[in-house]
Amino acid sequence: MRRRSVLAAGAASVAAVLVGGKSASAAVSSGTAAGQAAGGAAATTGPLRDLAAPIGLRFGTALIPQDIETPSYAAIASSQFSVVTPGNGMKWQIVEPEQGVYDWSQADQLVAFAEANNQLVRGHTLVWHNQLPDWLTTGVSNGSITTSQLWDLLHNHITTEVSRYRGRIWQWDVCNEFFLDADPSGLDPNNFWTAALGPDVIPNAIRWAREADPNALLFYNDYNIGGEDGTNAKSDAVYAFVQQMLKDGVPIDGVGNQGHLDTQYGWSPQLLQQDLERFASLGLKVAITEADVRTFVNNATDQVPTDNLALFAQPYEYSEMLKAALAVPQCISFTVWGFTDSDSWVPGTFAGEGYAAIYDVNQQPKAAYYSLQSDLALAAFGAPHRVRTYQPRA
Repeated sequence: MRRRSVLAAGAASVAAVLVGGKSASAAVSSGTAAGQAAGGAAATTGPLRDLAAPIGLRFGTALIPQDIETPSYAAIASSQFSVVTPGNGMKWQIVEPEQGVYDWSQADQLVAFAEANNQLVRGHTLVWHNQLPDWLTTGVSNGSITTSQLWDLLHNHITTEVSRYRGRIWQWDVCNEFFLDADPSGLDPNNFWTAALGPDVIPNAIRWAREADPNALLFYNDYNIGGEDGTNAKSDAVYAFVQQMLKDGVPIDGVGNQGHLDTQYGWSPQLLQQDLERFASLGLKVAITEADVRTFVNNATDQVPTDNLALFAQPYEYSEMLKAALAVPQCISFTVWGFTDSDSWVPGTFAGEGYAAIYDVNQQPKAAYYSLQSDLALAAFGAPHRVRTYQPRA
């Protein structure tokens, strides 16, 4: 398998690694990463973004306004991550709450934050069945918005949003979560978009996004397509659909595997790697787009795991996700879905669960953070060389 390109010309070259135009000075100052690399020792400290840079991987997080506006959160977000995703700020419900009335404040805030901190942006998401404005869903349900009008509205939405940020978005999650959690899987006939417009909505959306920004990387994004469902049925269905789109000339650039895991369920890191590899074999880029690992906790405020084994399982699953991504050179980014438990989406969505992020409720790094840090250091700089202690007898 083709390896990632690695900067291996010694201390001077490693010190000159750029993270979106910014040198990896943080890694050098905090852990003398360059000097350790030149001497064959693995750098074990430094921000995640700087440790990922020498192997061409962007390490990212989703952000909500609180993460940008709270100084302690913003300090972590700016120093640790080289790509950011809006948690909600680019979804249709937020950007066009009333028909023809736009609110770009959250999206603009995130893009400005990213540019100020030499970060790239993953746009999320243009076409999703969830977080749609009421005027749109109500109009479709009562018939005041016809099928033809809905096509026009979707085209306009994609064109307007992608054009606004043309040249400023690295990757777009154009279409999100269209396939069934079933065996066999396939397009969900009850999905808002497929029910209203049919399966052509995905290729058409990707074509319109390409017209609006020829240089952005265009992704299909979904969950349970990386070994999470055991049977791999959903991944198989997405693979077949994407393969057909490529045959039809649809300008899709990549597939995003969300990576939402739960310690109570089985999961195969080997299957994740195989799934990433087979999407990559189609000539596509791949990414881990929304990684988190939840478990049962005492309450939503403290988020202390109720099973001590979860303290080991949570960092293990994060580490195995990252190692699968590292093994596939076409995997260009690894994004955690929020970095701190204190504003995680998990407790509000999964009753009794939490502890899903890599920082705790007090914004302190957890074992998962250190596991990821160690994995990135080994990937970038290798294990430290041993001094020979055995000499064979003559």
